[in-house]
Amino acid sequence: VKMSKYAFMVYHREYDTFLAQLRELGVVHVKENKSILDNAELQDILAIRKRVNLLMRFFKNLNSQLKDVQLAPARELDKKAGMKLVQKIEGLQDKKVQLQSVKASLEKDIAYMEIWGDFSWANFNRLKKAGYDITFWTCPTAKYEPKWGDEYNAVLINNFQSVTYFVTITKEGTHIDIDAERPKMPDRGLQKLNARLDLLQQEMKALDAEMKKLAASDYNTLDLFDKNLQNEFNLSNVLVQTDRQAGEKLMLLEGWVPTEKARAMEEALEKDNYFYQAQEIEEGDKVPILLKNGKFAKLYEPITRMFSLPNYGEFDPTPFFAPFFMVFFGLCLGDSGYGLFLFLGATAYRLMAKKVTPSMKSIISLIQVLAVSTFFCGLLTGTFFGANIYNLDWPIVQRLKHAVMMDNNDMFQLSLILGAIQILFGMVLKAVNQTIQFGFKYAVATIGWIILLVSMAVSALLPDVMPMGSTVHLIILGVSAAMIFLYNSPGKNIFLNIGLGLWDSYNMVTGLLGDVLSYVRLFALGLSGGILAGVFNSLAVGMSPDNVIAGPIVMVLIFVIGHAINIFMNVLGAMVHPMRLTFVEFFKNSGYEGGGKEYKPFRN
Repeated sequence: VKMSKYAFMVYHREYDTFLAQLRELGVVHVKENKSILDNAELQDILAIRKRVNLLMRFFKNLNSQLKDVQLAPARELDKKAGMKLVQKIEGLQDKKVQLQSVKASLEKDIAYMEIWGDFSWANFNRLKKAGYDITFWTCPTAKYEPKWGDEYNAVLINNFQSVTYFVTITKEGTHIDIDAERPKMPDRGLQKLNARLDLLQQEMKALDAEMKKLAASDYNTLDLFDKNLQNEFNLSNVLVQTDRQAGEKLMLLEGWVPTEKARAMEEALEKDNYFYQAQEIEEGDKVPILLKNGKFAKLYEPITRMFSLPNYGEFDPTPFFAPFFMVFFGLCLGDSGYGLFLFLGATAYRLMAKKVTPSMKSIISLIQVLAVSTFFCGLLTGTFFGANIYNLDWPIVQRLKHAVMMDNNDMFQLSLILGAIQILFGMVLKAVNQTIQFGFKYAVATIGWIILLVSMAVSALLPDVMPMGSTVHLIILGVSAAMIFLYNSPGKNIFLNIGLGLWDSYNMVTGLLGDVLSYVRLFALGLSGGILAGVFNSLAVGMSPDNVIAGPIVMVLIFVIGHAINIFMNVLGAMVHPMRLTFVEFFKNSGYEGGGKEYKPFRN
């Protein structure tokens, strides 16, 4: 979206009112001239928001565990009350962590005392008063000596995991000389330890119930508190970015406004006689980025954001890689049955979910589009849950087979052709972008490479149209070579241009081959997924017992579990590898750099 740059100058006593109106308009992205990292107040707000967001995720997880949970309406809290609520919840979390630590220690003591058995420390104390020492010992079973029973009244208690547990009963003050270790014993018996564990579990259960109650009653309150903190941060940041002039009497603020909304903003400010001035965008300005795409391309914007938003001077790559990404995903997953399953699953979730956020709707729509691509790409090989539908002797299936079916060699070639097309398309975009940003002469070398590659492809694939080495072909090669070697760096020495042209030629020849070969993964992933699906089908049939009842049950279980694993792994690969082809091969050859900062207007 095209942006306009503005400067606002306001008298200091009117500044708060001006900011309130600016926030209500909600179109100005404040230009950041000062780093927020050096401002303690802003960092403190960010730290609090981080704590609140962690608690909101914790509450959301608790609420998801309950059925038909009713969230209480939000309560408006000031900062002091909000922090009190945050500290209360964090205190409960800390208490639970402490109880879990005590529980783990108790369970460890109980497990150890179960080896020794249930006894009373009171009886030991009575023997102590009578002048006897009871000493606990452990040693490897192989080292235990029966003579210790005669010498020190050793009594064997237990043998567990090649360790012998025993006690000695001796007169008080007797020196015991045996090769064994004295373990550290719990301070209470097994019965008391179990009783303490029961009380602790009841306490933890009550604590969990209290936190679940808070999750339902205060989730929306935390959400509102977080929004208020965001508003406070935005306002504080605007004040930090404000430049004070004329002895702090005049407040100067700069910002960016989408050009299509600039006139409405001007009219609103003119009513209250606020001073503003439109400014020219200068080289080096970090203009905020707001993407504007159609319904189809908009689904793929999250993928662009994962890499980086474009800078203001270059093109938005989203609508250009979106069709390729859709096809690449379908080829990587490559099973019509899987595509149908994903489409029906996404559609069912959208229809059955009680509340679907706009972001979730976008994700579901993307899944549906990719699922449709998978279904039709699966028809190229006829794969349906690992089975080949073209083995069916149905007229409609056989007609479809003759129309669209491809073997492995065809799929291999298709992957390479798609790669070459996307790379060439990327180079065309690079030339257009260079022309727009710097002028046509800076795109001449890129255009030369495009002409060279296209002419070579035509000569190789259509020799009747333009034979390799023909006069026409040689003329085209000569023109493209002149463009590559003489215009790769306009304005520089011709010999330097030739040298740079040779270096670019080396990088192009070696890099282009590797880039095109990278697209083989489209064929490889689809092939491997189909093979695994077929293996699971074979396992389901071959490993099912010869029993009327058990056989079908086992077969269905193996089929469902096997294909579930295969779908998960292949969907993951079908997302990751097209992303790699987009981020590395396509973005590199299209000259896409990114580095843009998202447009975030100052508003409530």
